[in-house]
Amino acid sequence: MIDLFFDWWQYEFMRNAFFAVLLTMPLFSMLGTIVVNNGMAFFSDALGHSSLTGVGIGILLGLTDYTPAMVIFAVVFALSMNRIRHSHIASTDTVIGVFSACGVALGLVLLSRGGSFARYQNILIGDILSITKNELILLAITLAVFLVAWLLCFNYFYAISISPSLAQSKGIRVKLFDNLFVAAVAVVVMLAIRWVGLLIVNSMLILPAAAARYFARSAREYHLAALVFGLFSGMLGLWFSYRNAIATGPVIVIIAALLFFASFCLRQKNQTE
Repeated sequence: MIDLFFDWWQYEFMRNAFFAVLLTMPLFSMLGTIVVNNGMAFFSDALGHSSLTGVGIGILLGLTDYTPAMVIFAVVFALSMNRIRHSHIASTDTVIGVFSACGVALGLVLLSRGGSFARYQNILIGDILSITKNELILLAITLAVFLVAWLLCFNYFYAISISPSLAQSKGIRVKLFDNLFVAAVAVVVMLAIRWVGLLIVNSMLILPAAAARYFARSAREYHLAALVFGLFSGMLGLWFSYRNAIATGPVIVIIAALLFFASFCLRQKNQTE
């Protein structure tokens, strides 16, 4: 029985993937709760699409590691999109749709030069089993920095997600903290996308928080449940993908989606009783 659940520990790539899940899912859970509160699911999805352009820029600059180019471009992309969506010149969904389309199209143009896009298809799917120890160290540092920032700024982020006008009346600099938040989402998405994949990174950010929202009865329960759901889906998805030799990221998303539907059905049942 023990071998059934822990025989994967003998492989270094599985141990690395295990620690990657431990470091990544708390980041997704922390940010996902505010993303869901703010109705920014499509915003974070557009950020994921912009990674193609970031990779293309990194390659044009001759970088062997295109992560810095991805992060810098994503932060600029997020801040620009955030400014325009708050201008009220166009509807939010229109602005996000335009930015998302531009991010994908420009990225495909840059990466398909000379028919070489096939070399970068791993960005679409990701591979958490390929993460290295140096990349784990980077994730650990990122998590530590975000934990400190989260403790210092959480009340501001949460107040803005509930009511920006009320937060501003309390003296909170809404625009500043809103920009800090979208920049934080951009950084986390870009750092994780190589292992998670462009196609599902937004799902891993949104689903645990969305499931927790139906389950929790208070703000504290909401954030704790999002963390528990994220870690549970990550760990179970990693184990299940190993036992069945299938892609890890999609399995994690499916488990998180099942948690969401179970939470939704439970909430519906409680409301009808």
